[in-house]
Amino acid sequence: MPGAVYALSAAALFGASTPAAKLLLRDLSPLMLSALLYLGAAIALSVYRFLPAFESREAKVTRRDLPLMCGIIFSGGMLGPILMLLGLQRLSALTGSLLLNLEGPFTTLIAVGLMREHLGRREMFAAATIMLGGVLLSVQAGHVGGSWVGALEIAAACLSWGIDNNLTQRISLRDPVAVARIKTLAAGACVLVIALWQGSEAIPGATNVVGAGAVGALCYGVSIVFDLKALRVLGAARESAYFATAPFVGALLSVAIFRDLPNSSELTGAALMSIGVALLIRERHSHRHTHEVIFHEHLHIHDEHHRHEHDCLVAEPHSHPHEHSSLIHDHPHVSDSHHRHSHKLPKAERG
Repeated sequence: MPGAVYALSAAALFGASTPAAKLLLRDLSPLMLSALLYLGAAIALSVYRFLPAFESREAKVTRRDLPLMCGIIFSGGMLGPILMLLGLQRLSALTGSLLLNLEGPFTTLIAVGLMREHLGRREMFAAATIMLGGVLLSVQAGHVGGSWVGALEIAAACLSWGIDNNLTQRISLRDPVAVARIKTLAAGACVLVIALWQGSEAIPGATNVVGAGAVGALCYGVSIVFDLKALRVLGAARESAYFATAPFVGALLSVAIFRDLPNSSELTGAALMSIGVALLIRERHSHRHTHEVIFHEHLHIHDEHHRHEHDCLVAEPHSHPHEHSSLIHDHPHVSDSHHRHSHKLPKAERG
């Protein structure tokens, strides 16, 4: 499944940023490091975007996407990080790390409850298993405690990222490189301003800037592009389950880099994640469903969902505004942009 490959690759790259960031935090503050990671991603994506050999066939980001992009930048790039930092000032490291696992459930609740995505019972069980594994991987020896205000701030940060994930899914049909470039540039600039505004931040040396930029380019830039492609194919609910495996990759790399041997909690968490991913990949959702008429633009080929004429021969895949006519058929699918339909049985079919 291409969507699962994209999601797991995005999670692996982002998970790799954890041990890398731990090394960089020896010389950089969390705020400054966050800004440099985002800006490193933005610079790398900008260079890639304007290479002569790069020619995107994806749908372009337009002015109509501005409200969504503003919501993504505000909720995911500004509000989320600020609330997280405020909360971490009032909480122990253990409590903060455990509460940060709320992002996955919040993303799923918003996707299923508000965005018309669907998860079957076995898919919900698989997602819950992966997220529980993430919680166990986050458990480290330490003091659990802090103020309720700090806990609310961390929870609000996770809610902001859950909103960000669902808004990003709504714009995932656009060019993923362009969306990621705008998001990382705006988020990096905002966090950098906050870091400098505090007044206690020293200008980092060239070695730290280059190191953080390189980590950001790979673990943030490429990861976000893969994540956008996963959101496009899978929807936000399933993507959040796959992405919850990121701590597993970070834990594996920590063993190699810092010689931190896994404890029983981490081993149990890794096993739960493996089981959950296997269940999610094997799950097949198929039933007779109706496609309503819709007009939009995205990268596509002329498959069963895209049967329209062109005045001349065109290369595939390609992107242009097109209309989907009403269609009733049966095939395996997930809650992507073409399959947001109700799963409630008609009254005549209810038992």
